[in-house]
Amino acid sequence: MRNLFTIAIVLFLFALSCDAFAPGSLKARPVTNSDVFKATLGTEEDILRPNYEIEPLPIRIGHGFDIHRMAPLQEAGQPIVIGGVEITHKDQKWTDAGGKYVEKGGIYETQLGVVAHSDGDVVYHSIVDAIFGALTLPDIGQVFQDTDPRWKGCDSSKFMEHAYEIMSGYGYEIGNIDVTLILERPKVASFKPAMKENIVKLLRTTNGKVNIKARTHEKMDSVGELRSLSCHVVLTLVKK
Repeated sequence: MRNLFTIAIVLFLFALSCDAFAPGSLKARPVTNSDVFKATLGTEEDILRPNYEIEPLPIRIGHGFDIHRMAPLQEAGQPIVIGGVEITHKDQKWTDAGGKYVEKGGIYETQLGVVAHSDGDVVYHSIVDAIFGALTLPDIGQVFQDTDPRWKGCDSSKFMEHAYEIMSGYGYEIGNIDVTLILERPKVASFKPAMKENIVKLLRTTNGKVNIKARTHEKMDSVGELRSLSCHVVLTLVKK
């Protein structure tokens, strides 16, 4: 009986290990964070596999855009994160358009945060949107809906990792990425190298293929009043 029990245990462990083997390979493939993340997607994954052919064009071009509201940190509930980097800053002169903290239209000096369902990373969101767009896939808001509790406070690097998997699965890699970040304050020049490093790492590309620019909005509208920040991304995907 002891021998039978031992054999049963060995067979059970072997069956479990089979799931970790990559198809056609004898090397065990460990379960990754990406695997766990994809397992949570469920039916959302289906819309990234359309019922039409995505032709293997040599080059594809994508554009992405994102905008989020900024508010006092105590209201936003989370800091400003751009390109995976927390933007530390001194108190900023935020325009209180609604009169919640000072008289309506007055200036309220405060630490700022981003109001968003996930972490509100406009650079990462724009890049993901551009990758999906280049592949004629639905926008990021359809895949990671802002009403879904699974993405509440989610680190947007997870979205980037998944976008990379989708892009690679269709046989593409990054040609180049051009990011234009638009915000009045806080200043981000010193943070750009770290943002670039994060993008290069997440998308398995090189420094010579990623550019980040930042500009103000000349104190106009909600961006100029520090009540929002936005981002545009243009990128190319090239066939492997």
